[in-house]
Amino acid sequence: MEIINVLIETVVCSGAPGKEARFKRMLESRQEYKRRQSGCLAAWIAQSTDGQGLFLVHSVFKDKMSWKRISKSIAEKLDTKDGGLEGVFGGPPLVGMFESTLEALNLGVDTQIE
Repeated sequence: MEIINVLIETVVCSGAPGKEARFKRMLESRQEYKRRQSGCLAAWIAQSTDGQGLFLVHSVFKDKMSWKRISKSIAEKLDTKDGGLEGVFGGPPLVGMFESTLEALNLGVDTQIE
């Protein structure tokens, strides 16, 4: 099967005061977990350059089914162990789902998926 369009999850969020370091570690662990799952093509975080503890979280999935499966797995495996992100958010996150061609992202990912 050839991947043509991918699903991109984009989250802008910040950690609660005094919990920023834990928040960052939790974001990093979730992105690392996603990268190890079949159907996730890329996952990373970026921190704001102004020291405000604002994060941009991006994940690229081969399709909606992969996103749903991986998100459910995170809730079942990681959230149950560490309590989830809700307790360390500094406010409501801004979440967006986008669709793009895989080619436009230039991720260096083979478009042929078994």
